[in-house]
Amino acid sequence: MTIGRASDDPFRHGPAHRVLGLDVGQRRIGVAVSDALGLTAQPLTVLTRREPAADAEAVCRLAQEQEAQVIVVGLPVGLKGEEGPAAERVREFGRLLAGKVGVPIEFWDERFSTVEAERAMRAGGATARQQRGVVDKVAAALVLQSYLDAQARHPEPTCGPCPPAGRQGGQAGEEP
Repeated sequence: MTIGRASDDPFRHGPAHRVLGLDVGQRRIGVAVSDALGLTAQPLTVLTRREPAADAEAVCRLAQEQEAQVIVVGLPVGLKGEEGPAAERVREFGRLLAGKVGVPIEFWDERFSTVEAERAMRAGGATARQQRGVVDKVAAALVLQSYLDAQARHPEPTCGPCPPAGRQGGQAGEEP
């Protein structure tokens, strides 16, 4: 349950592994999944938020169905990397999820993911109405692809953009 860094070994979960990516919002959770080689991200689904425990159970089911060996949770940080109330809500959900799912949880910088998803969808001709309910899973795919690209480029443990406050590394179940 590493927080904020690319892995020490991009194949630490075996030569081929799926990764689940989450864009956790207050109303919806966008979900994306990698290909079996852990190289490309595809939008999967959008979960409507109910209550945290039920949301975590739904993510656990998806992780099992997709045979995910890692879950990457987008962390909403400010332009200077500071964490506010939204980031704390996402970290809290990550800690809850870590207690229910049997795979590592990694937080990853999601700055501008929703804005980029909306921009890409508009460029593809999608109307605002068509974007509704889809943009969250596209944002999750953008976050996940960023993570996968960093894994491929920098397998060292220091390249992740979201270390816990005051230190590098850490576990989803630990306090920052």
